[in-house]
Amino acid sequence: MNDPVNEAWMPSISPETVRYLILKAKEFDVKDVITEPDPGSNPSDDNMIGVLEDHDDDPVETELRSAIWALNEDEQIDLVALAWLGRGDGNVNDWDELRSRAADAHNRRTAAYLLGMPLLPDYLEEALDQFGETSTDDALGRL
Repeated sequence: MNDPVNEAWMPSISPETVRYLILKAKEFDVKDVITEPDPGSNPSDDNMIGVLEDHDDDPVETELRSAIWALNEDEQIDLVALAWLGRGDGNVNDWDELRSRAADAHNRRTAAYLLGMPLLPDYLEEALDQFGETSTDDALGRL
């Protein structure tokens, strides 16, 4: 028997790629304000606390931006449509319309746009759940 929910979604981006981006976005979202702009100490002396601060040269942000930029245009469009779906801008039955709107809005600022969404990982997880895909936590449990 065919699953109408999964048939509605013919993604250009794989669920595994979305899960990877969710994990990276979660790492990005936990960043805190900078408490010591120029610490000058050894990271091992301060228990690596600087890695949790939002510095300009944040490697997590760079990795996440690079991963989004490395996606082809169709994958970027799917990613934006998934974020909108998870945000509640529609449901799985609206996938084609959401994707069409994302295609119309697509530009070179996709990474900046997505990183500006405070709940991006939550939205992407919600969208995957709506399509019956395993959540990130469930996928990690299988590793």
